[in-house]
Amino acid sequence: MSDYLPLHEAVIPELPNYYRGKVRENYDLPDNRRILISTDRLSAFDRAIAAIPLKGQVLTQTARYWFEQTADICPNHVLEYPDPNVVVGRRLEILPVEMVVRGYLAGTTGTSILTMYKQGRREMYGMTLPEGLRDNEALPQAIITPTSKAFDGGHDEPLSAAQIVGEGLLTQKQWDEVSAYALALFARGQKLARERGLILADTKYEFGTDAEGRIVLADEIHTPDSSRYWFAETYPERFATGGKPESFDKDFVRNWVVARCDPYTQDLPPIPQELIDQTSAVYVRAYEAITGTAFAYPPKGEDPAQRIRRNLAQYF
Repeated sequence: MSDYLPLHEAVIPELPNYYRGKVRENYDLPDNRRILISTDRLSAFDRAIAAIPLKGQVLTQTARYWFEQTADICPNHVLEYPDPNVVVGRRLEILPVEMVVRGYLAGTTGTSILTMYKQGRREMYGMTLPEGLRDNEALPQAIITPTSKAFDGGHDEPLSAAQIVGEGLLTQKQWDEVSAYALALFARGQKLARERGLILADTKYEFGTDAEGRIVLADEIHTPDSSRYWFAETYPERFATGGKPESFDKDFVRNWVVARCDPYTQDLPPIPQELIDQTSAVYVRAYEAITGTAFAYPPKGEDPAQRIRRNLAQYF
């Protein structure tokens, strides 16, 4: 994959109202449109630790596939795709709740239901989980485990529906609408993933409101970064033997860094190109498995930043 140049950043001075996210470059246009450019930055440990060639294109095009497959369920922010790494969407007022939907007892973070379950908790997110569940077991039905949307480096906090409405984060009507959307989107995602030989174990959605107050799906949907996918063929045997489900392992770089330093307090050592290439290949493999289509590689040696600038000149 070293034939493909990584997109570290896409700073275009001619575009207005620039905002840099962990992975995306954002530009707010004066007509209530927003340009979102997915770079190849790999974010971990509260910083960008590497640039993975083709990652941004994979995320943009995977989300494009899913936005198209779910447009009949929920309106989304997409207006057009002027470049493989770029989506132009409606500018939204983002709701302060992330809608995490889970179909399995899985996860590693402090807000995951598996972590809480192994700590002995059964009451979480305003729900009660049954006794006797095992790691990575299918839940009786998909559940929503919402979290507060962290800003400025804060941490997500688990929320219940009662908290969300009671604290005024969403109205009851908004909660009813986004929760219905989230479950319907997840059901569609699981169905289509299963047809590709994959299990969509969990994912997260972000919603916003447009100028008319309508709830709209924002950001991304069912990408390798926002979702946990497992291979359906090997899941039963691995679950039966207590093994970890087979997945698209994108953590080569992260694991390599952790083994060599404390990434929160120390400088990172130079990351081997081999690990960068492995991770890039996994992202492409994930795209092809999820969508069932061949990845459209850019020309070798092409500078993605220059290409994006050319394709966005119409917005200057």
